[in-house]
Amino acid sequence: MNWILRALLTACAVLFTNMQTHAATLDDVMAKGFVSCGVNHGLPGFSSSNEQGAWRGMDADLCRGLAAAIFGDPEKVKFIPLTAKERFTALQSGEVDVLSRNTTWTMTRDTALGLHFAGVTYYDGQGFMVHKKLGVESVLELSGATICTQSGTTTEMNVSDFFDTKKMPFKLLTFDKTEESVQAYEAGQCSAFTADASQLYAFRLNLAEPDDHIVLPEIISKEPLGPVVRQGDDQWFNLVKWTVFALIDAEELGITSSNIDEMRSSENPAVRRLLGVEGDLGRKLGVDNDWAVRLIKAIGNYGEMFNRNVGTESPLNIARGINKLWTDGGILYAPPLR
Repeated sequence: MNWILRALLTACAVLFTNMQTHAATLDDVMAKGFVSCGVNHGLPGFSSSNEQGAWRGMDADLCRGLAAAIFGDPEKVKFIPLTAKERFTALQSGEVDVLSRNTTWTMTRDTALGLHFAGVTYYDGQGFMVHKKLGVESVLELSGATICTQSGTTTEMNVSDFFDTKKMPFKLLTFDKTEESVQAYEAGQCSAFTADASQLYAFRLNLAEPDDHIVLPEIISKEPLGPVVRQGDDQWFNLVKWTVFALIDAEELGITSSNIDEMRSSENPAVRRLLGVEGDLGRKLGVDNDWAVRLIKAIGNYGEMFNRNVGTESPLNIARGINKLWTDGGILYAPPLR
């Protein structure tokens, strides 16, 4: 046996061992009685905890919904705050079962890191926030500016690509935590702060004088955000993926947390399949057939989750925009439940 063949066999053995280690995530979750969910340390609208330690936000809600689908109890979640640098290692090592932490789906993350993105829960894009006193109304006026951002994120590459393409000089000031970046920006260490647009609106609320700052109109990147799982466990990947899809399909079908019980008597086959009245969709995922009922009762459909956390019912008041359903002019679309 030559050395090349031995190396290939060794690599295959390591890969097989790693896949076996993480191949029964749902069994492990059910055995320990909770979902370990990696979240942001504190991003209003997506994942943040209050004084009582309760986590809320779109990303946190997804974890609570997953727990409800599995256990019938949305509180069977252990939230683990992670920095941008920590998040992938925590998922790869098994410290968390799912990463639901405003994370952008990219090719490298989907391939080289051994991860699977289980759908998109928020279509975002990178923007810039500046002090009004600068009199800046466009990113194109930031030539020569110092820009604050968080390290270990896609924002570093995006801002470099944008400014280099426009042949605009700039200086990038990075910090390990987003909060440190915001503090540096507010203290005047940089002219602008760049992050996903949704984050800019969230952090702007926490500034001492929010009205003294504006979010510029340009969006310089595509940032599809969604939950992430490890490769090598199709059952867990499918469950997280279809949890996302069920929220979107529920909104399209008109199923809400308040009308879900009466909707179980609907004659619409798609409604009946989603709610477990007909078919065996839940069993195919490894959970009970009423998994989607538990999910929607706990956190509502996608529209309810959006409005409550970042939309019209929240202080952020972010417009749905492209996060509207495809039937309403947006790009939110889920495969059919059949």
